[in-house]
Amino acid sequence: MRDQESTEARETADAVVIGGGVIGLMAARALVRRKVMRVTLIERERPGAEASSAAAGMLAAQVEAVRADAFLELSLASRALYPTLAAELLEETGIDIELERTGTLYLGFTEEDEREIEARYRWQRSAGLVVEELSVDEARRLEPGISPRARCALRFPLDAQVENRRLINALARSIERSGVRLLTGTNVESVSTTAGRITGVNTSRGSVSSPVVIIAAGAWASFIQTTGDSGAVAAAAPLRVEPVRGQMLCFEAQAHPLRHVIYSPRGYLVPRMDGRLLAGSTTEHAGFEKRVTGGGIQAITRHALEIAPLVEGLPLVDAWAGLRPRVHSEDEWPLLGGCAETPGLYYATGHYRNGILLAPITGELLAEEITTGVRPLLLDPFTPERFQQSVAVSG
Repeated sequence: MRDQESTEARETADAVVIGGGVIGLMAARALVRRKVMRVTLIERERPGAEASSAAAGMLAAQVEAVRADAFLELSLASRALYPTLAAELLEETGIDIELERTGTLYLGFTEEDEREIEARYRWQRSAGLVVEELSVDEARRLEPGISPRARCALRFPLDAQVENRRLINALARSIERSGVRLLTGTNVESVSTTAGRITGVNTSRGSVSSPVVIIAAGAWASFIQTTGDSGAVAAAAPLRVEPVRGQMLCFEAQAHPLRHVIYSPRGYLVPRMDGRLLAGSTTEHAGFEKRVTGGGIQAITRHALEIAPLVEGLPLVDAWAGLRPRVHSEDEWPLLGGCAETPGLYYATGHYRNGILLAPITGELLAEEITTGVRPLLLDPFTPERFQQSVAVSG
């Protein structure tokens, strides 16, 4: 063991990615595709073990959008990358990530829902987005299993879904075949700097020297610290990234009673190709307690039944919880891009409910900034500089 640790301590890389969820995996893949040959990805457990595997895999760029803004622009750009990504991963790994492009239905059941849905339809149409306003009869012809209590409906034909666990497996296999050094079961203890510049990371298995470090550690990003040559220690992230628990239920529905992802303002149902039907989700500030609770099961089931009463007759076969990484800020947008105060330090964290959706564009934009030294315009609204007064990274 002593010899192994000594070997690890002498490692070097051109870039180190901290975190092996979908964001970190996609960043590593984008870097090696841009000829950054020595990439090391460090994961404290196994790839995708946390929020990425717990997600529902929805690419809900429009159905969850509340206004036309920079976040929507980023989301649409990322959704557009998925068809090519799915084809490339299938060719690279033989794994089909099950990109399903049937579209998403959004149902309303109350007067308040009707007002919200009508407003959403109007602003999305004004923004030039593809959205269809359906009568209840039209929605029921598409999905006979929806509740007779539905009062209104929208259809978002370009929103989609992937099987996120297959996506994780495909990305992990892709980067390993590309030569990425994958260190699992390894904790990053700190990011090291000298004269204000990144010099590498210190881990539970030794140090890795590198001029580039990407923090993609999800809800654990705030635990990562920087250590300077003066011995000063500071938080690596400029703002707190906090966990938000989301519980999910999985029903067995081999007869495929639903084709679309179906939303309401209170919950959603996601049919999988293998016959499972996912139902979610909760939004809970419960710290790092990744538990399924009776209250969570009850709430999700109630919202699922509101959408489609047929759920009542389906066997519940699984339930799980994940911890979404939310940036503790007014806009709740992710932290993306390089840190102006610490050259070589990059952020890719805080994607909250949209990690699967935003993973491809996050990886591509970070790789572009790192390899060209020029920040892509799409990143500008998401960089740490928007919280300049809060940035306190030590050199």
